[in-house]
Amino acid sequence: MKFKGYRRSDGSVGVRNHVVILPGCICSAGAARKIAAAVEGTTYLYNPNGCAQNSEDTALTLEILSGMIANGNVYGALIVGLGCEIIQEETYLNAIRQKTDKPVYYISIQKEGGLAKTVAKGAQLAEKLRADADRCQREDCDISELILGMECGGSDPTSGFSANTVLGNTSDRLVDLGGTSVLSETPEAIGAENILRKRGITPEIGQKLYDTVKQCEQLYLNAGEDIRNTNPSPGNKAGGITTLEEKSIGCIHKSGTKPFTNVIGYGEKITEKGLLFMDSTAYDVASTVAKIAGGAQIVAFTTGRGTPVGNAIAPVIKITGNHHTFTHLNDMMDFDTSGSFLSDTSIEDLGAELLEYILDVCNGTLVKAEENDISDMAINQLHSYC
Repeated sequence: MKFKGYRRSDGSVGVRNHVVILPGCICSAGAARKIAAAVEGTTYLYNPNGCAQNSEDTALTLEILSGMIANGNVYGALIVGLGCEIIQEETYLNAIRQKTDKPVYYISIQKEGGLAKTVAKGAQLAEKLRADADRCQREDCDISELILGMECGGSDPTSGFSANTVLGNTSDRLVDLGGTSVLSETPEAIGAENILRKRGITPEIGQKLYDTVKQCEQLYLNAGEDIRNTNPSPGNKAGGITTLEEKSIGCIHKSGTKPFTNVIGYGEKITEKGLLFMDSTAYDVASTVAKIAGGAQIVAFTTGRGTPVGNAIAPVIKITGNHHTFTHLNDMMDFDTSGSFLSDTSIEDLGAELLEYILDVCNGTLVKAEENDISDMAINQLHSYC
C-alpha cells in the first residue's frame, strides 16, 4: 500500500509540509505569533517552557521541541527567542542538528532590537522557508514508512469494546505491512501489566513492559497518592467506566494482537518497526505530543465522550464507538466504529476501512481538528511525570 508523502533530506517522510514558527520561551511567544500571522501558510507551535525550569525539565522540553521540528511533517522552522532565557540559540540548534539537517533559523528580540524589528526579520525568514517548502512535491511512499501514534481520551465503555478494538485491528494491519504503531499512556496500563508482559517479543521486552507499568504506579505510592483516586476521571465514570483496571484493559485493546518489539522513553525517537510502547503520561495532550516528537506523522485518537484535541504538527484523527457522540459532536469527530455492535459490520471490516481513511489523511485529507485549527500543546514535566 502507498501514500503520497514528502521525502526529507534526513530520510524521514511527512504527510504534511509545515513551516514552523516556535517561540524559544514563553516571553517571546507574542513575537512568534505575530510572525506566524504575517506569513500565510506558516504554523505556530506554542511553547510554554524554555526558561525557569529545573535541569531535568529543561532537558525534556528540549527533547520534545527538537523532536517535533525533526518530525517528517515539518519542512523547516524559525525559532524566536528573547535572549536571556535558559535554552539559548546554540542549545536549540545543537539539539535539532542531532536529529535532522532540515533548515532552521533562530532570531532573538533582544539582539534584533525590539518587537517590530524582530517581527520584520522573522517574517522575511519565514517567507523564504515557506517559498522553499512550496517547491516540495508529494511522491509515492510505502505504508511501511508510516508511524501511527495511538491515543485515547474522554473514554467510555464503547472505547474499549468498539473504537479501541477497531484501532487495534488497524494497528495489526499496519504492522503486518511493515509499518509502526505506538501505544503509550503508562498509567492506563495499570491493572493490565500481566497481559502486556505476555506480549513482549522476547521475555526481556515483556518484563521491561511489566516493570515500566509497576514503576509508574510506585511513583504515585511514593508520593503518598493512589492513582485510583483520580483515574478513572469523573467523565469516565459518568460514561460507565468503574475501575482503573477496567479502563486499562479497554485501553490496551488499541495495541491489537501483535508482540511489542520494544519499550521507549517519553518522546524518544522512534527507530524500530512493529508495535512499540512509549512510557508516557496519561494526560492525553502531553502523550500525543510525545509520540509526534518521537516521529509519528499521524495520531489515531479514540474517545467515547468526545474531545476536540488537535496538534500543530500532525493530524489527530478522532475515532468513537459511541454513535451519539459521533452525531452530537460531529464537528469534532472523524470516524464512527459503532457499527461493530449496532449493525452486522465486523471489527475486521472497520479496521480495514480505518486504515484506508488513515491513508486518505496521509494523502492530504484534513481531519476535523485541522479544519477547526485546533493546536494543543503540553510537555510532561518531572513533578507531574506518569
